Amino acid sequence: MTDGALITRLDNRLDQLVNIDMGERGVEHLYDAARSLQGGSLVGAAADALMAVPEGGTVILTTGSVSRAWITPELGENDGPSGAAAIARALVLERNATCIMLCEETLLKAIRNTCQAAGLFPVTLEQAMIARADKSLATIVMLPYATEDEAGKAQAQSMLDELKPDLLFSTERVGRNEYGVYHSMRGIDYGMGRARVDYLFDEALNRGIPVVAVGDGGNEIGMGKVADHVKAHVPYGDKCQCGCGGGIGAVTGCDVLVTAACSNWGCTAICAAMAARAGNLRLLHTPEREALLLDAMVANGLINSTHGIVDDSVDGFPRASHISIADLCRTIVSRAL
Repeated sequence: MTDGALITRLDNRLDQLVNIDMGERGVEHLYDAARSLQGGSLVGAAADALMAVPEGGTVILTTGSVSRAWITPELGENDGPSGAAAIARALVLERNATCIMLCEETLLKAIRNTCQAAGLFPVTLEQAMIARADKSLATIVMLPYATEDEAGKAQAQSMLDELKPDLLFSTERVGRNEYGVYHSMRGIDYGMGRARVDYLFDEALNRGIPVVAVGDGGNEIGMGKVADHVKAHVPYGDKCQCGCGGGIGAVTGCDVLVTAACSNWGCTAICAAMAARAGNLRLLHTPEREALLLDAMVANGLINSTHGIVDDSVDGFPRASHISIADLCRTIVSRAL
């Protein structure tokens, strides 16, 4: 058992590392607000929530953003998928969890292939149950989610009734604002062809199911928890460019909000915090695996949304930055491991 005081110090260092506002998006203000509400480390609270999933439990995850929706729904961004895959991998290895990943039908293939590059074999829900019972295979279940409001609300009810998840996890998944509009960081409406999975998270919160969310810009699921700070400190947080009358801030909240300068970094830090708690190196999202996933996302056409090009930069940060964050997270928790 790792000393609690040491874990707290490691959690705080991980928080500080991934919330350096290199992209000048105002994330440090969101971090301060979220940490004040949480009463401690965001990364640590997220790791505690994930570690509390019952052995053999069920977790619904979502990620993926239709990056240029007004051009094609086939184009997704590369911030989110690798981070979600790393979290799912840690949950399977540590909690023997059945992980179900939701996204648009149009992005299923790219995100499925990213999860497979992380070591998770895509299977059906029935096959995942078999794998969970005999612990013979690390799996991921990929399911599409509705792209229309009313269908999204209906699917939320039926999916939670059927799957009875122990926790929901979101990273870099855009949520609607108070007028029902899904905005890019530039304040543009890009809700066309987008999965309405935020309705699932709203319903989970209504039912008391734990929700952990990761975001970097204010327009993601979970950011409703710090809505006033998004309006005050994020570009277009109070007034978008689409004319809807609102800002880009998502209204959907969460139980634990992890902010980060890049959402993938938040997931990397959570995996490191889980590894420290479990004393298990296998839970780390390593620099080597980050490099592998960056390559997988390029091969599957996921876009560096800041620069509008398919390459191995994410949110405009170069490849070396993401590999270095993974290395620094591993270094921070090395004493506990």
